[in-house]
Amino acid sequence: MSARIEDYAMIGDLGSAALVGRDGSIDWLCWPRFDSDACFAALLGTPENGRWQIAPNDKNAKVTRRYRPNTLILETRFETADGAATLIDFMPPREGNSHLLRLLIGERGEVELHGELIIRFGYGATVPWVTRIDDHTMRAVAGPDMVVLHSSAPFRGEHFRTVGDFTIKAGEKKSFGLSYSLSHEELPEAVDVEERLAATERFWTAWAAENKIDGPWQASVVRSLITLKALTFAPTGGMVAAATTSLPECVGGMRNWDYRYCWLRDATLTLLALMNGGYYEEAQMWREWLLRAAAGSPSQIQIMYGIRGDRRLTEWEVPWLTGYEKSQPVRIGNAAHQQLQLDIFGEVMYALHQARQGGLGKNETGWDLQRELLAHLEKIWREPDEGIWEVRSDREHFTYSKAMAWLAFDRGIKSAEMYGLPGPLDRWREIRAAIHSDVCAHGFNTALNSFTRAYGSTNLDASLLLLPAIGFLPAQDPRVKGTVEAIERGLVVDGLVLRYNSARATDGLPAGEGVFLACSFWLADAYLMLGRRDDAVRLFERLLALRNDLGLLSEQYDPRAKRLVGNFPQAFSHLALVNTASNLSHDQKPAEQRSDRATAGAVDTHEMPAEA
Repeated sequence: MSARIEDYAMIGDLGSAALVGRDGSIDWLCWPRFDSDACFAALLGTPENGRWQIAPNDKNAKVTRRYRPNTLILETRFETADGAATLIDFMPPREGNSHLLRLLIGERGEVELHGELIIRFGYGATVPWVTRIDDHTMRAVAGPDMVVLHSSAPFRGEHFRTVGDFTIKAGEKKSFGLSYSLSHEELPEAVDVEERLAATERFWTAWAAENKIDGPWQASVVRSLITLKALTFAPTGGMVAAATTSLPECVGGMRNWDYRYCWLRDATLTLLALMNGGYYEEAQMWREWLLRAAAGSPSQIQIMYGIRGDRRLTEWEVPWLTGYEKSQPVRIGNAAHQQLQLDIFGEVMYALHQARQGGLGKNETGWDLQRELLAHLEKIWREPDEGIWEVRSDREHFTYSKAMAWLAFDRGIKSAEMYGLPGPLDRWREIRAAIHSDVCAHGFNTALNSFTRAYGSTNLDASLLLLPAIGFLPAQDPRVKGTVEAIERGLVVDGLVLRYNSARATDGLPAGEGVFLACSFWLADAYLMLGRRDDAVRLFERLLALRNDLGLLSEQYDPRAKRLVGNFPQAFSHLALVNTASNLSHDQKPAEQRSDRATAGAVDTHEMPAEA
């Protein structure tokens, strides 16, 4: 049976990431990039699809684990009747080749262990040609890929696996290194594992120390910020939505998507989280990635891109992988990259406005692009789209999409007014007012006293919790209060928030997916803006309790099975956590971030807290 999603930890080198189970098995690793083919794919199949395990022979061994404080270095402690040992797993920030390093330290008595390395390139399909170089070095090659093992412990080949049995005593150390290179390049040299461990710890502790979000949840914020940093592709600044593909929204179901790409809908959340945390260099790199990715004809803008800005993300299914707990199909690529989502125009315009407000460079190389985006949006904002949740059914006039189109023009106007940038402001003001009137006339249901998911619909949508946050209406507007109350009645399950109305099983819990964690953070933010601070804190702390023992969150939570579901760890969840913590920690201070002073039909008379 598969390990629970929350039983995994993530390690990474700012180019790729691996998932490590409590049992000392690395079950997922795409090399050399987040979006490369996996060489360890046991997470979505069986051990035969690739993994690297180092574990005690005693199946009853007690296992505890932790990240070293303020780092991405994982320590797993195995304790048996005869002794105890700690396995340290990490990937040093990449300089040249990518390395996956493991250090085993004997602490008490002696522990007998077994090591098993199964390399399978091509998402678990391709058995490499393995060559022993010497007593401590092995090379595996298939096509363009080469992985080299350096081990201080003995190993042998057995049934297309590399295995080893060894005993470690108190005071002893054994080191293991796996390095990736292209197969036509020179063999990667062995690295000093202990030296790299010390350097990696210095890197992460120094980076974490730069955090500027204080308050009672500082430790939780730092862990989320480290997770977000680890999901960033350092060469370009792009941040993947998750390290995985096809972890199911409902175990055994078909909602299994590839999240190893960069979504424009995350743009503002990402900038706010990084700037709130004081990480302006990372925020600047994200802004530059955003400008490069979105460059080109506005009619060809996509909702997501690859980590290098790649546009072709063709979706296909992997028939030889059985899926996480038989959740099929396993998908590579994401067909949603071809969808129309009007909300991304608002996200891009607002993210770049926030970048200006945050002082991320005063050069206006992106303003011409922004003007062209608004010119294109003027032509299409009345069209139906697939919406923020990427429905694969017919397009609709989603209320949130229209509100974000309003946001695009609103922030374009603000940037022009605040920074003296050229643009047809009178025309933009007319369009802004027209969109606002359209949303209020067609997106609000008087019988429900709530905005609804789509024009003419009676269904609710948690994205509407963001209407006051973007400044579309003041938080104290009766329509906003009514929408929050309707969502409390119709979308809250076990105190947590569904994305939208979905079919329910006989026990009243959602069918097909779990509660969406980012939406639950948005409800906490809405509570805070409505003056319901106690409710906001209670919900926030409830969400913190859903993290695994290492402080990681996936996309969703299954309240029935009481387990995390969806891709892991999920940037959207951690971005929301950071911003909500910032809001709660600083809500006594005036701030203008996601909720600028509203204009054009949405007049706000008070300062609102920074919003995720």
